[in-house]
Amino acid sequence: MTENTRRDGLVGIGELSRRTGVPVRTLRFYCDEGILEPRRSSGGHRLFDPVTTVDQVLLVRRLRGLGLSLTAIAGVLTDAMSISEAVSAERAALDTELGALRWRRASLVAVEDAAPTRRAARLTLLSSVHDRHAAFDSLVALWRRLLAPLPSDMFDGFVAMNIPEPPAEPTARQVVAYAELVTVTADPASTRAMSRQLWRPGPADVHDKRVLLTGVAEACGAAGPLVVARVQPRSGAELDQFLAAHAAARRRRDTPRFRQRILHGGNDTDPRIHRYWKLTTEITGETTAGAAHYWLYRALERATKPGASMP
Repeated sequence: MTENTRRDGLVGIGELSRRTGVPVRTLRFYCDEGILEPRRSSGGHRLFDPVTTVDQVLLVRRLRGLGLSLTAIAGVLTDAMSISEAVSAERAALDTELGALRWRRASLVAVEDAAPTRRAARLTLLSSVHDRHAAFDSLVALWRRLLAPLPSDMFDGFVAMNIPEPPAEPTARQVVAYAELVTVTADPASTRAMSRQLWRPGPADVHDKRVLLTGVAEACGAAGPLVVARVQPRSGAELDQFLAAHAAARRRRDTPRFRQRILHGGNDTDPRIHRYWKLTTEITGETTAGAAHYWLYRALERATKPGASMP
C-alpha cells in the first residue's frame, strides 16, 4: 500500500479480507459481479473504503446466508430495493420452488404406487402436466370460452369455486386426478358436451347469453346447499329460477312444452361431464356447480313426468 493510499484511508483487498473474514477470491468475485465497486490504484490494484465496504461485505454475507441471489443483493446495495423487499421476493421464489418439488414428489409416489400393469399409463398421464400452473391456465381458458358473456366478477367467482388450482401439498391421488382433469378438457368432444349442457337446445335461440348464464349461475348457487344436504331433486324456487333464466334468455314462456325442450336439449348424463366434475370434487373436496346443475336437471326430469303439475 502506498503512502497516498494510507493517507486516503483506503485499504487493499487483503486488508479487507482480514477485517471481514471473507476470502480474497470471494471478494474478487463480488467485484467482478458488480456487488462491490473498488477504486483502482495507479498500479491497478483494488482499493476499498473500509468505513463503507466492510459493512457492505458483512451485509452481503448475511444475505447470501439467507440464499438471496447476487442480483437481489446488488439491488439492496444500490437502494433499488429494501432488504424487506428482497427477502420477500426470495421467499416467494422459494415457495414456488417448494410447490414444484411437492408436486413432483406426489407424482413420483403416484407412479410408484400404481399397479405394474398401469404404471406406464400413469407415467404418460402425469407427464402431460409437468407444468401445473400452465395446466390450471388451460382449465380457466376453457371455461372462459364457454362462459364468455359472463360478467368478470361472476366469472372470477366461478373460477374460485369450480376450477381447482393445483393443491399446495398434493397427495398422489390429487395429482392423478388433476392430470386426468386436464386430459378430459383437452378432448374436443368433452368441450362440446359441456357446451351443449350449458346452452341446451338451439344455442342460436338464446338472445341474451349473459341473462342465461347469470340466471343459471344463481340457480346453481341456490341448489348447492341442497346438494350438500343430500336433498332429493324436486320442484321449487331453485328449479323455477333455472327455467326462468332459460325462458328469459330465449324470450319464451315457461310451458310444459318448453320444459320438455329444455330437459332433452342438453346431455346432462354424458359420462365425460360427470367425470370432469367428479375429478374436480376429488381435488377440491367441495360441492361444484356441476353437481348443482345436475341436481336441477334431475329436478326438471321429475317435474316433467306424467302427472307432475306446473308450479
